[in-house]
Amino acid sequence: MKIRIGFSLTYECPNPTPMILNLNVHFSRAGDMISADHLHADPPVPLTGFRDNFGNWSTRLVAPRGLFTLSNDALILDSGAPDPVVPYARQTPVNELPDDTLMYLLGSRYCETDRLSEVAWQLFHHTPPGWARVQAICDLVHGHIRFDYAHARPTKTAWDAWHERVGVCRDFAHLAITFCRCMNIPARYCTGYLGDMGTPPPYGPMDFAGWFEAWLDGHWYTFDARNNIPRIGRVLIARGRDATDVAISNTFGPNILKNFVVRTDAVAESPDAKGPTGL
Repeated sequence: MKIRIGFSLTYECPNPTPMILNLNVHFSRAGDMISADHLHADPPVPLTGFRDNFGNWSTRLVAPRGLFTLSNDALILDSGAPDPVVPYARQTPVNELPDDTLMYLLGSRYCETDRLSEVAWQLFHHTPPGWARVQAICDLVHGHIRFDYAHARPTKTAWDAWHERVGVCRDFAHLAITFCRCMNIPARYCTGYLGDMGTPPPYGPMDFAGWFEAWLDGHWYTFDARNNIPRIGRVLIARGRDATDVAISNTFGPNILKNFVVRTDAVAESPDAKGPTGL
């Protein structure tokens, strides 16, 4: 299937303002891009790309004074397959974990393993290690937190989400990641596009989505405590320890976000389209 993705962000800056952005599709999906997701700036400014410490494609710029819009529009090829479910995936003992997974066992800005370790062991020590344990964590978090955009805030941590029991997709992900790490399962935060393909209406306004990946049996697997069902059409933008590492924008000066639109839609195939032929 083909998916059209894109966004439009408009800022108002009282002064020229440096920005660092995570808005491009992850390099692991580069081979799926049908049309490139180049950033467009209005008014035009110089853009500098670089790879951050997690391999995400990032962009630096200086936004001019006044209204400033960033946008892109791209087409990506997707398998249309749902997130894989591998119930037999085992939990890897800590002493056997690859070195590059170890940072995802540790506490981070939004994932306070020290504060939630006792809670996690009380809740999940009886669950079978491996896939079943991560799924049990997702089930509990999915039922524990009520989704509500009105309760989003950039300072909310996993500890806050546990006690307040309301939040947005990043809060579901942070709490699930923290519980996984407390149970010695490496887990990392993901952000990207996730449309409504394959789900029944009504549909809410589109936004960038947050989910997570857990390391089991030698692989990173996708889990989504907010939706808690396998989904199709997931397009990764960035990965990191938590939302700190994958913020869509870091701005170094006062500004107001005046407009924010995200688009991700399946592209209907033309009835005249023909598939490949061969002899």
